[in-house]
Amino acid sequence: MNSRTLTRALAALALSSSLATAAYAQKSAPQPVPIVDRVPEPEDRPLPAPMVLEVDATDVARAIFRVKQTIPIEAGKPLTLLYPQWLPGKHGPRGALAELTGLKIRTGGKLLNWTRDPVEVYAFHVDTPEGTKSVDVEFQFTSPVRDSEGRIVVTPAMMNVQWEQVSLYPAGHFTRAIEVKPSITLPSGWTGVAALDGAKITGDRIDYATTSYETLVDSPMFAGPHYRKWDLGNKVTLNVWADEPKFLAAKPEHIAAHKALVDEALILFGSKHFDRYEFLLALTDELGGIGLEHHRSSENSRDTDYFTNWAENGSERGLLPHELTHSWNGKFRRPAEMWTPNYSTPMRDNLLWVYEGQTSYWDLVLAARSGLQTKEMVLAEWARYAGFYAEQPGRDWRSVEDTTHDPIFGARKPKPFSSQARGEDYYNEGSLIWLAADMTIRELSKGTKSLDDFAKAFFGVRDADWGVLTYDFDEVVRTLNAVQPYDWASFLDTKLRKPGQPAPLTGFEKGGYRLVWKEEPNIFDKERMKDGGSTDLTHSLGLIVDKEGKVTSVMWNGPAFKADIVNGAKILAVGGMGFTKDRLTEAVTAAKDGKTPIRLIVERNKRFEQIDIAYSGGLRYPHLESVGKGETAIDRLLAPRRPNK
Repeated sequence: MNSRTLTRALAALALSSSLATAAYAQKSAPQPVPIVDRVPEPEDRPLPAPMVLEVDATDVARAIFRVKQTIPIEAGKPLTLLYPQWLPGKHGPRGALAELTGLKIRTGGKLLNWTRDPVEVYAFHVDTPEGTKSVDVEFQFTSPVRDSEGRIVVTPAMMNVQWEQVSLYPAGHFTRAIEVKPSITLPSGWTGVAALDGAKITGDRIDYATTSYETLVDSPMFAGPHYRKWDLGNKVTLNVWADEPKFLAAKPEHIAAHKALVDEALILFGSKHFDRYEFLLALTDELGGIGLEHHRSSENSRDTDYFTNWAENGSERGLLPHELTHSWNGKFRRPAEMWTPNYSTPMRDNLLWVYEGQTSYWDLVLAARSGLQTKEMVLAEWARYAGFYAEQPGRDWRSVEDTTHDPIFGARKPKPFSSQARGEDYYNEGSLIWLAADMTIRELSKGTKSLDDFAKAFFGVRDADWGVLTYDFDEVVRTLNAVQPYDWASFLDTKLRKPGQPAPLTGFEKGGYRLVWKEEPNIFDKERMKDGGSTDLTHSLGLIVDKEGKVTSVMWNGPAFKADIVNGAKILAVGGMGFTKDRLTEAVTAAKDGKTPIRLIVERNKRFEQIDIAYSGGLRYPHLESVGKGETAIDRLLAPRRPNK
């Protein structure tokens, strides 16, 4: 470009810039309105007196909880009431604010004005007259009456009372510093149990002793007319409710396995920080499913045949070991950035691979050691995880630790291509990583140490300390190194924080097993498919279908994906015949000759299409196979620790 051309170009650019500036000056250009934080920061100081909470839970027909509270006010301070939002155990903002209705606040019978905070919408600012010492609050919690509205917590035969859904608390205080005296009125003839102290029953009403709001929220209730309890020893009780009385028919050997679970957990951790523990278990087809951990209780549901079809549902019996483990890992020991002073403070979930991942490891170990699950079932479940992560495409771009943020932004909703997006893999892949850590410790120490030693050193401390002891990444590494010197920081950093890592199968290799593929599903997959009525062809066609042929999952870049099949599509026919599970699996097997296509008629959005899938690999299901002869390190890991067993 010569100098004259350059001069003209610069002049044109200057003119264009000038015109753009003039045009911009003619447009409205607002500035942001500053966000003013009107919600007081929490401080570790008490209220002038305990709150009083009264819950009327008798309206079972309409699933409505009617709430009354008396909340003391600090002299000279504005009143802001909060509805719990960030809830321990849920790992994200899950407060059921949309179901709170009819909020009215009074003092001395006079109705007060309240205003919802436009930024912190879970906060209500209340106009209180000078000299007001307390306010009376009432509202209704209109719990869901159909699945599309949320989790069902009330049925004609059962209810699950979560205190955070039926209470407000004042801002400006740590929840542990807020005292509350709770009571609940249940339907006539119902039995309710919560891990709260001082229960006094008068007719259908239960009054509890004054406790902290933190403890109240951590102590949910199950209630219903069909109830049984069993003493498991060590001040642990198994409380069970069912849709019908016949489902409470547990055999002595079933209860013995639960007793063994408690024994094995106490042997593993070497301490008991809780003074008592209540398993709360609902056997139901009507109540919404739940598996949630608490200091002194579980909050769980299983299918109605948990006891009555014991031999056929071993895959379901890992839940109680998981939640019991959480009393040590997650409730007592908790990542420092996940402990929060109140339920408005966001949690930072980075260390969920300890909180949930190691719990997912111990739940399988304890299930096997106690006999709640067979060793074969535990190995089959690990095989499922190993097979999936060995072929999961999403691990190429997303680390395990990054999945710990999924509960916050993913909110556990279904994803179009979950194998590529990844989900909360810190649970199951975390289990495999902790197995690798255990087998590494055993190998380096020549069998004298194991992850059991880490459990005692990390979780089994401060016996009878019913509080929260926080930790960080460095403490995890220090404790591992104290058990067995190794570069644990790099081990954890590589496997958990870096994407593109191979599936963590070294635990199996060091432990005497290997991942293999067979045409028959392992017992975990077989039972899971039978219970759900699904057909899992993830590792062959790259899809899962329900009993009607509707596609519920598609593996990214798998054969079905490449044939443009997506979730929600429905397979109507296989090889010219109406869809059945057997026809689909038989077609996959027939295609092994490399000549026979898998011919499907698929409906999607009221459109019908014939799709030929070119796949000849046959049926593939993951299994773990012992290498060599004799007892392996994994066999020893899963063996009971109780004497004379």
